[in-house]
Amino acid sequence: MQVLLAKHAGFCFGVKRATQLAFEAANIGSETYTLGPIIHSPQVVQRLEEMGVISVENVSEVETGGTIIIRSHGVAAEQLEAAVRANLEVVDATCPFVKKAQEHVATLSKEGYDIVVVGDAVHPEVQGIVSYAAGRVYVVSSHEDVERLPRMSKIGVVAQTTQSFEHLHEVVAACLARGGETRVYNTICDATAVRQEEAKKLAGAVDCMVVIGGFNSANTMRLAQICRELLPRTHHVETACQIDEQWFKGVKKVGVTAGASTPKWIIDEVIDRISAIDKDKIS
Repeated sequence: MQVLLAKHAGFCFGVKRATQLAFEAANIGSETYTLGPIIHSPQVVQRLEEMGVISVENVSEVETGGTIIIRSHGVAAEQLEAAVRANLEVVDATCPFVKKAQEHVATLSKEGYDIVVVGDAVHPEVQGIVSYAAGRVYVVSSHEDVERLPRMSKIGVVAQTTQSFEHLHEVVAACLARGGETRVYNTICDATAVRQEEAKKLAGAVDCMVVIGGFNSANTMRLAQICRELLPRTHHVETACQIDEQWFKGVKKVGVTAGASTPKWIIDEVIDRISAIDKDKIS
């Protein structure tokens, strides 16, 4: 059984940067907290907890004089402002792509645009992006959502960084029919687009796909969805212990990819588990 690993599986630049900042802060030894999980990988969060890094949901939970790490998905503007007011040591690990989306929303809003954010309204990244709007802001997940919006004279569009370009294009087309001037910033992360394209190609060339990453990771779930649409024999796992050897009956080629929040050690463990199953079958 041949195991094919996608070239860009695992940590993207923003996630790698965030985890490095978090582990560096943890090694300093002061009271350290993350505002929400640093990335959507329960295993990484657990390792940080073992080093004494506490995940909190609000700045008010942080002890005076402590260090607060802003997660890779970013946080609401008011939370960041509260951390500064509380004289906390702030380590901003917000992904640069997410930061750019926040900045575009702030600028567009000041220039009189109504904001349309393409994404999942309950995702922390989107909630943070929305908070930078000074005026009207709407979160949409489909062109049908756009059709329910009021008519607007000026529309500014940005996207959650893990959205697909096809999805953004669909929403923009609907926005053009709803307003006068429409200004669009493509804030989709390059790493997301690359992983999705690789996943499509791999799913079309193998008998079975395994997608690795947190069940709370939007980009990993999207990878699994893309693969499943092309290859129903697709399985989403967080760790190697969730692998079922029955998945590989009659399989000659297995494709493996991983979300942008998946550390290399977990990818290696999954591949080792699949390889062990193959060896057992041979023996």
